[in-house]
Amino acid sequence: MRDAEILVGYDGSTDASVALNWALEEAELSGQPVRLAYVFEWLTVAGWVGPGVAPGVWPDDTARRQVEDLVRDAAAQAAAAHPDRSVDGEVYDGPPALVLQERSAEAGLLVLGSRGHGGFGGLLAGSTAVAVAAHAHCPVVVVRDGAVSAPAGPVAVGVDGSEPSLVALGFAAERAAQRQVPLRVLRAWTPGPGGAAGVPDERAAVEETLEPWRRTFPELAVTVDLVPGSPAATLIEASRDARLVVVGSRGRGGLAGMLLGSVSQQLIQHAHCPVAVVRER
Repeated sequence: MRDAEILVGYDGSTDASVALNWALEEAELSGQPVRLAYVFEWLTVAGWVGPGVAPGVWPDDTARRQVEDLVRDAAAQAAAAHPDRSVDGEVYDGPPALVLQERSAEAGLLVLGSRGHGGFGGLLAGSTAVAVAAHAHCPVVVVRDGAVSAPAGPVAVGVDGSEPSLVALGFAAERAAQRQVPLRVLRAWTPGPGGAAGVPDERAAVEETLEPWRRTFPELAVTVDLVPGSPAATLIEASRDARLVVVGSRGRGGLAGMLLGSVSQQLIQHAHCPVAVVRER
């Protein structure tokens, strides 16, 4: 799906603009087209029409034209600033999280701001970003206004041996090689009665999962850090000087029924740089 478009959740908010800028930088590196997606949500009208609640109504024509103008202008400005990239925009109707989830099935990457205007006519609130990251069919990058991406910093990835974390490792290795920055692999662990006695085994397991990527990207600088403590705290701290932090949608610690693990949720809310949540399609 590397040739598929980068879909950007856009509502004109500051966070959405930051997300768009990140997506355009990614497109310059990957060559992918970019599509802005504004999602109009139903407006429910309280009232009675016979034995039932009145149906929802669409926004009026004036509001819709304003949104279409907003998206068209934003796409035109982005295309003018990046003339080698294909950039367009589209307005969709329906619940934002559901629409973005459906559109992600045809996208190579979905990029969101952590928060948007919220409410009617807005696109993203924090809960929406979490919901989309949990259900999207492609990797999701959440970019928060104020989160600083260190240009020369590493791509940091959390690995715990679970299948989602191994998929995240591949995504992180590709992005680090693409950006010509180091890859930093982090494994958080809880010391047992033997203290650090189990560290060699933990490191050997991580190195084994890294071997295919070392062969694929022989020029990639890789460091492995085993850090005692919680995975969320470890990755949030690592995000302070990282260009991107990558995590699987859920790891070994979550309940089997959880679609998005607590580590992923905490990173979306608190990371100091953009966060990529990766899961198998």
